[in-house]
Amino acid sequence: MKSYLFLGILCFCFFNCKQENPKKPPVTPNIIPIPLEQEVKEGSFILTKDTFVTGEAQFNNVIRYLRSYLDDQLQLHSNTPTAKNKITFVLDENITNEEGYALEINKNSITIGAKTSRGAFYAVQSFLQLLPVKNNGEEIPIQCIRIKDKPRFQYRGMHLDVARHYFSVAFIKKYIDIIASLKYNTFHWHLTEDQGWRIEIKKYPKLQEIAAFRDETLIGHYNDQPQQFDGKKYGGYYTQEEIKDIVAYASERFVTIIPEIEMPGHSQAAIAAYPELGCTGKQVKVATNWGIFDEVYCPTETTFKFLEDVIDEVVDLFPGKYIHIGGDEAPKTKWKSSEFCQQFIKEKNLKDEAGLQSYFITRMEKYINSKGKQIIGWDEILEGGLAPNATVMSWRGTEGAVKAAKKKHNVILTPTSHCYFDYYQSENENEPLAIGGFLPLEKVYNFNPIPKELTKKEAKYVLGAQGNVWTEYMKTPEKVEYMAFPRAIALSEVLWSSENQKKYINFVSRLLNFQQRFNQKDINYANHLNEIVGKFVNKDGKITYSLTTKNNEAIMYTVDGSTPTYTTAITYKKPVIINTSITLKAKVFSKTGEVISPLSSTKINLHKAIGKKITLSPAPNASYNAGGKDALINGISGSNKRYGDKEWLGFSGKDVNIIIDLDSLTPINSIQMRFHNGNGQWIYAPKKIKIDFVAYSSEKTNLDVIPIKNRDALLCNVHVKFKDTKATKVYINIPNYGVIPEGKQGAGHKAWTFIDEIIIN
Repeated sequence: MKSYLFLGILCFCFFNCKQENPKKPPVTPNIIPIPLEQEVKEGSFILTKDTFVTGEAQFNNVIRYLRSYLDDQLQLHSNTPTAKNKITFVLDENITNEEGYALEINKNSITIGAKTSRGAFYAVQSFLQLLPVKNNGEEIPIQCIRIKDKPRFQYRGMHLDVARHYFSVAFIKKYIDIIASLKYNTFHWHLTEDQGWRIEIKKYPKLQEIAAFRDETLIGHYNDQPQQFDGKKYGGYYTQEEIKDIVAYASERFVTIIPEIEMPGHSQAAIAAYPELGCTGKQVKVATNWGIFDEVYCPTETTFKFLEDVIDEVVDLFPGKYIHIGGDEAPKTKWKSSEFCQQFIKEKNLKDEAGLQSYFITRMEKYINSKGKQIIGWDEILEGGLAPNATVMSWRGTEGAVKAAKKKHNVILTPTSHCYFDYYQSENENEPLAIGGFLPLEKVYNFNPIPKELTKKEAKYVLGAQGNVWTEYMKTPEKVEYMAFPRAIALSEVLWSSENQKKYINFVSRLLNFQQRFNQKDINYANHLNEIVGKFVNKDGKITYSLTTKNNEAIMYTVDGSTPTYTTAITYKKPVIINTSITLKAKVFSKTGEVISPLSSTKINLHKAIGKKITLSPAPNASYNAGGKDALINGISGSNKRYGDKEWLGFSGKDVNIIIDLDSLTPINSIQMRFHNGNGQWIYAPKKIKIDFVAYSSEKTNLDVIPIKNRDALLCNVHVKFKDTKATKVYINIPNYGVIPEGKQGAGHKAWTFIDEIIIN
């Protein structure tokens, strides 16, 4: 009898425990990009194996896409109209935007309204973010919500360079999947370059045999001296069948592919295959390092016939409206020395080589227009006069966009300052190798694609913007993902969401949730949200260094150069007072003692200029002034590897004058400073500097010329010693290097000057 009683009690407890087990709550809405309007309502829609997905015939392709996804999650039963709950796609005539949608989730029904399949697809992308990251075939509660949404810009692009490094068809499809999920509608596919030709052109087989492969590849950074190479043949190309497959795949996800076929510059690979396309006719090799090369197409009938034949095959593969023709970084060296080109300039009554480039672009535009397509070019196509129907992609700042829009040409913004995802995204010294620069996530998010110089009427010519992924330093798909994401996530919200909806703090909170989805999809994104940010503060003569992070976990630090641990380091509560030279290291720890941030390490050298007044003329370029003028005298040196962090200040093409006011007569034994000399990025150390003192005594120390030595190094150091010198002010004059010589990257342009810490002892 006791055994039956015990069994009954056990069954009763099991039944009641099961009954009391709370239902799984729905996912909290954290949609990226944030919708224009959303209203969370009470209750949940329960998605089950029997949920009926239906809709009007014009949405069949999107319905199939959604069912395929839900099948993976739930293994849906066959569609039956008798299902208790439904997902219904309807044509909504009240929605005027081609990409807009309405999403209504109630307890027993989900309605997706749109004017087009494209809009319905974007509704699905929002809907999928309301599902759990992972599901084990169980019923899924979905938060009841009402969403009305449409994009801010019509052009929302992501770029990928496959010429510097080739990536598989599988990865190209994965990349398209990711950007489509973020509501990007354009994939700019950079297919030809000096270092490789990646598209099969059947009429010219040597493009596949020769132009698609290089003998070896540069190891390390372009600025490393001496340059080293791996000695391994490298290359590949996409067959036309593969391209058709990728185009169809993208089309199913409402992504239009814009192919880029570079002209007249960045064409050394093609000239290596067909030397008659160049100005000398001499054999050259496919480029093995990065940069800008003098080999450009010669404007002969042979060249134009070649390019027209290439375009004929390209337009058959890509059904979109645009062909990108490059037009950037085309040195005029070969044209200047070519008798044919000089005679051609005279015969066509062109002003100069810039006029010849304009002629080249305009002629190719006419041919491309005859094929029913429009051209896009980088902002250099403005030089010598803009082709009549061209769209300008402005990358060298926003000036090109402003100039083109004022001439009533469509423009796409992609400035290096906010859209170049090959730049470093963190100041951590452990970041993987990148081309240079510094573009953190928050700066991307705060980008406004409408230049302030444009009127409301002129702003209508801004189609949108694009994130660029140049792959000189990205050999693998994992590196591409690391560099592109999450910055491309931030840009997606810039391009889709209303300015009124955007708040960075809110975005970060949604991004933390979104990253779980990337984890599930095995996407190697960069996670800098927990990084520690340091700030030098000089207030009323008191020098401190503050530490912040994006979360509420504990920052722990040391000042003796040792690595902080959870049990031995100091818990950060207020800014650290700096009264001596220190090496401050910090980490973020969770409440359980787990390290959740990279190590932050800052060496602060307390010298005599720290906290003093500094004057700069001219002001640093806005793109390279993150730390402000005080960065030159805050005791913190910039990175040895890059010039884009907040400690390096950049000046474009002008002499720099610096005044440091020491307040009182101060003994000076030495002055140290250094210059970045990354010639590949148009950066040149000055040839000399001049130092003057006010109120010096004893020995005169005014030196008219202090020559800069070690000019082949990436970093040029200056260390000048003085004897019995006192001063109240220090004047430093830094003449700009001047015009970059022919044959170098940026030839013909004034060089940049980059300056680091000025140390006075």
